[in-house]
Amino acid sequence: MVQKAPASPGKWSDLSRRLASTAVLLTIGILLAFASGVWLRLGVAVISALTFWELAAMTGWRYPRFHAGPFGKSRPVALAVIAGLTQFAALMIGGAWGWGLLLLPILSGLPGAASRDRWTYVIFGIAILLVAYGLVGFREEFGLGFVLWLMGIVIISDTAGYFFGRIIGGRKFWPSLSPKKTWSGTVAGWIGALILGVVLWLANWGDIALVWCSPLVCFAGQMGDIAESWLKRRAGVKDSSNLIPGHGGFMDRFDAVTGAVLAAILLGLITSLPAVN
Repeated sequence: MVQKAPASPGKWSDLSRRLASTAVLLTIGILLAFASGVWLRLGVAVISALTFWELAAMTGWRYPRFHAGPFGKSRPVALAVIAGLTQFAALMIGGAWGWGLLLLPILSGLPGAASRDRWTYVIFGIAILLVAYGLVGFREEFGLGFVLWLMGIVIISDTAGYFFGRIIGGRKFWPSLSPKKTWSGTVAGWIGALILGVVLWLANWGDIALVWCSPLVCFAGQMGDIAESWLKRRAGVKDSSNLIPGHGGFMDRFDAVTGAVLAAILLGLITSLPAVN
């Protein structure tokens, strides 16, 4: 009797994961709408702690004969606690002392990182801490509209990229790191972000800088997704963790947000950020 080969997963097989990502980002946007002060800082500190736990697990020693630095096997948990507490304290204190505190989780995690992953741990760790700072700063200095604009770009880019990439298909964008991402989906994300910027500008909900900033932030978000895919392949894992049952980890959900927020921080250092009402 000839056995049938198992059916290959359909092109929409990971739709639930995309919907989960959108739901998480929408939830964060809603929470940011009501959060301020201590609660806002506490929320981003918790996210920092969870993502640090995942980063520590993916960059630690891979062989039983090695211990994971001064924290042993509890390294991911220990670094999550350190990162969360120092992030919260740094956001509350601010200034040079606050920035100095952020060195603690970076330096504490280095001894237990695999030798080949020490710079990886440092770079991704700094990115996590900067994004938390950025979200709080943008929310309090530029208002809720600015944060929702960033979240909107990520959601539109991800949604447009997913559906147009599946429908149109075509050449892969970076097959060695993200085999499902296509050029058609990537460009669709840029166009979606551009349309969002134009609509906000024409509706007088923001200035004209939104028109050119939106595609740039979109591209940075896509690169955040690619960077996390690289990290997972390097670590030999499919998801950053199983903290969100069936849908991966927090780094999986926040990779594009990380890229978008870092791009906004960089743009703010170079030029004036767009106003969003």
